[in-house]
Amino acid sequence: MHYYRYENAEVSCCYKYLMFSYNIIFWLAGTAFIAIGFWAWSEKGVLSDLTQVTRLHGFDPVWGVLVVGTVTFILGFAGCVGALRENICLLKFFSGVIGFIFFLELTAAVLAFVFQGQVREWINDFFLANVKAYREDIDLQNLIDSLQKLNHCCGAKEPNDWNLNVYFNCSNENPSREKCGVPFSCCISDPADTVVNTQCGYDVRRSGTPAQWGNTIYVKGCMMALEEWLPRNLYIVAGVFIVISLLQMVGIFLARTLIGDIEKVKFNYY
Repeated sequence: MHYYRYENAEVSCCYKYLMFSYNIIFWLAGTAFIAIGFWAWSEKGVLSDLTQVTRLHGFDPVWGVLVVGTVTFILGFAGCVGALRENICLLKFFSGVIGFIFFLELTAAVLAFVFQGQVREWINDFFLANVKAYREDIDLQNLIDSLQKLNHCCGAKEPNDWNLNVYFNCSNENPSREKCGVPFSCCISDPADTVVNTQCGYDVRRSGTPAQWGNTIYVKGCMMALEEWLPRNLYIVAGVFIVISLLQMVGIFLARTLIGDIEKVKFNYY
C-alpha cells in the first residue's frame, strides 16, 4: 500500500487575502462606530461624569453604537490577524462567533413570529419607558422625534401616552410650559414651511378629543404605524436579512476553508 503526501500543499493566497479584505472593512467600520460613540458621549459630557450612564432611565442609542462597534472591531481584528498570521485559534474564534450570531438571529426571528403578541407588548412597554425619559438624553430625544416624524405617529398607542412624561403630562402639579402638549415631531407639518415650529405641540391635549386633534397632530400610535409599515416593506426587510445572512455565511466559509488549508500544510510539514 502506498501513502501519498501533498508535496506542494500551501495555504491559498486567494482565500487568505479574500479573508483579510473581507474583515478589514468590518475592522475599520468597528473602529468608526467606537469613535462615533465616544464622540457622542463626550459631546453630552458623559466622559467627564460617568455616573450619567447609570442615571438615564431610558435607552441611550450610544450604547447600541458602542456594542455594535466593539463586536465588529473584535471580529474584524480576529479575522484580519488570523488570516495574515494563519492563526487557527483566531480563525476558529471568528467563525464560531459569526455562527453563534447567525443562530441568535434565526432564533430571534422564529420567536418573534411565534410570540407576536408578547413581542408587540414588549415593544410597546419599551417605547413607553423611553417616552418617560424623553428629555433625559438628547440622542434618545432625536431618535423618538425621527421615529414619529418618519412614521407620522405620536406616542406608542396614542398621543395621550405623553402623559407619562413629567414635562408633557396634564397634572395640576406640572409647572412646565409643555403641559398637556406633545413633542413637535407629533405635529402635522406644512411642506411649505422652511422653519421647524418646535412649539406647535403646546396645549394640544388641553381640550378636545383625539379625533379633534387630527388637524394639528398625528393621532395614530407608533405601534400601529409599525404594524402597517412591516407588511408594506416585507420584501425589503427579508432582503436585508438575506444579505446579512449571506455575508455571515461567506465569512464562515472563508474562515473554515483557510483553517483547512493551514491544517493541511501543517500535516504535510510534520
